[in-house]
Amino acid sequence: MRYIIFYKPYAVLSQFSPEPGKRTLKDFLTLPKDIYPVGRLDYDSEGLLLLTNDNAIKNTLTDPKFEHPKTYLAQVERIPDANALQKLRQGVVIEKIKTKPAEAEVLKEEPALPPRSVPIRFRKNVPTSWIKLVLREGRNRQVRKMTAAVGHPTLRLVRVKIGTLDIGELNPGEWKEISLEQISL
Repeated sequence: MRYIIFYKPYAVLSQFSPEPGKRTLKDFLTLPKDIYPVGRLDYDSEGLLLLTNDNAIKNTLTDPKFEHPKTYLAQVERIPDANALQKLRQGVVIEKIKTKPAEAEVLKEEPALPPRSVPIRFRKNVPTSWIKLVLREGRNRQVRKMTAAVGHPTLRLVRVKIGTLDIGELNPGEWKEISLEQISL
C-alpha cells in the first residue's frame, strides 16, 4: 500500500482525468492507476490531499460516521464576531440541512502560508481576517457555504490537516510519500 500527501495548489482539479483548460493532479504526480485522492478539494481551494490505494483507509477517512476532523484555514471578508463564531460552532443550515457543529476561532495573526498563485481580490473598504475551522463532515463546498451563511464569505481556503496528518512544510505542488503509521487513525 502507498500513502502520499500532496499540497494541492489553487486552480487544480482533485482528479487525474483531464479536463480541457484545467490543471489536474496528473500535472504534478505520476502514480500507478490504482492510487486515488481520499476525498476532494474544490478547484479554487488549496491544501492537503491524501492519495492512496488502501481502500480501508479511504473508507475510514471519507465515511461520515467516523467523523474524522479536517482542519481548514479560511480568509474571510470582515472580522467574525462572537455571534458568527457561535453559529458556526452550533452548525448552520445550508441547502436545508444543518451542518454538524464545527470548531471555529478567529486567528490572531495571518497564518504562515505560501502565497497563492492568483492573489485574492482586494477591497480597500472591506477588511479580511483568518479563521480556523475544524469540520467532521465533508459536504460539497461546505466551508464556503458555512462562512457565507454567517455573513463572512470565504476568499481563500486552505486545508491544513486531515485527522492528525498535517501538511507540514510542503509548498503548493509538492508531495511526499508517508507510512501508514503517520496517518494514525
